[in-house]
Amino acid sequence: MAPLNTHLRRAVLASVGAIALTAGAAAAAPERKPDLADAVAGTYSGDVISDSKGSSQSGVTLTLTRTGPNTVQITSSYSRLPVVSVGLTAAMKTIVMKSGDTAFVYDRGTRKLDVSFHNEVSWSGTKN
Repeated sequence: MAPLNTHLRRAVLASVGAIALTAGAAAAAPERKPDLADAVAGTYSGDVISDSKGSSQSGVTLTLTRTGPNTVQITSSYSRLPVVSVGLTAAMKTIVMKSGDTAFVYDRGTRKLDVSFHNEVSWSGTKN
């Protein structure tokens, strides 16, 4: 029985060691530095202020979710607004879209956001 106990003891010790190494490596991994997408991520309350194919709409909520470095996905409580992904860049006291047909302007000081989806529907509001 001694050899079995020795093998079992070695297996247990090896498992515990592997777990400890894995936990240590995870703890030592550096955290990612917050970027522009982290700064704007969240929930916003506002209104559709202009629509080339319809009327304005009050009480529309936007949710911005970080999907990658300096990139957010925008979803809304109003079906007229499409789901879009926007790359971001900094411009003075604002965060704006990097390119594309969805205009995005976030004022860091006032926490105000203006979005024009595909240059058809414009929304304006503030971060909750």
